[in-house]
Amino acid sequence: MDDSVDLWEKPDSARYMIAGWYQWADAGEVSSGLPQYLIDMTNARQIGEMEPEGYYLFQFPGTHDLLRPMVRLEDGYRMELHERTNAFYVSGDTDKGFLIFLGDEPHMNVEQYAEAFLDAVEGLGVERIAIVAGVNGPIPYDKDREVSCVYSLPGMKDELEGYALRLSNYEGGATIGVYLADRAEERGIELVAFYAMVPAYDFSQASSSIQRVSAEEDHKAWYDLMRRLDYMFDLDLDLSELEHHSAELIAAWDSRMAQLEKKLPGVVGPYMEEVNQEFEEQSFDPLGQAWEDALGDIFEDSEGMGYSEG
Repeated sequence: MDDSVDLWEKPDSARYMIAGWYQWADAGEVSSGLPQYLIDMTNARQIGEMEPEGYYLFQFPGTHDLLRPMVRLEDGYRMELHERTNAFYVSGDTDKGFLIFLGDEPHMNVEQYAEAFLDAVEGLGVERIAIVAGVNGPIPYDKDREVSCVYSLPGMKDELEGYALRLSNYEGGATIGVYLADRAEERGIELVAFYAMVPAYDFSQASSSIQRVSAEEDHKAWYDLMRRLDYMFDLDLDLSELEHHSAELIAAWDSRMAQLEKKLPGVVGPYMEEVNQEFEEQSFDPLGQAWEDALGDIFEDSEGMGYSEG
């Protein structure tokens, strides 16, 4: 195992991992906020870490706000300083549990970082990794979030098509999730990266004072992702609080858009109408998926017992 990995516990019952990162493009704080929410909600305990040395820059001209650790001062005193961390947690009991990883996206030496991360995954006996992330885009704020995905092994495709996902055809710069999917395939590790679309609207052509409107913590995206992951990993988590936060977020958006309509009459309404017309909602139905899975098991059992039609 990579020398930078330190695991002081290997839970026997935890076979699935949900992972996210503090990163520059953290739309809706899906990648950083959702794992931290799960850590807090389930009282997860830390069981390991990756040492940060060699992965981070402190400054680069013009980008210090993106690279340097964040600090919060009050009257000159340091109240909080976010150190670079890459930590593994376990949630649940000895019968059923799951792992959570929350890290800082590396600035450099990503090859070594990926190898260290996957060494830890193998050391913990993880069967599947689910990476969560967000992408800003003009989608309806009151509809189920569009979720796209990237997976590591070709054999995962048929299963994932049952989760109301868009299988990504993106071309461009690789995210940490895509990079890890590539490295995971080399080791035969199941990894799926979920990207939830987060509402973001650009009104800059209509007003110089109101340019971009987006969700800082998109609890609706968190909730829609967790409904899928709760079913996929059979976690039996209580998502009612997250569902409540999701409803509160939509109500807050209603109020916010009404205020914007007053400031930009004749602009916001048509803009949102166009957004809604171009959007095709895909909702994940756990009961429907469970029914499909049950039917599949029945047919497999029938074939195994030599039954045939006619």
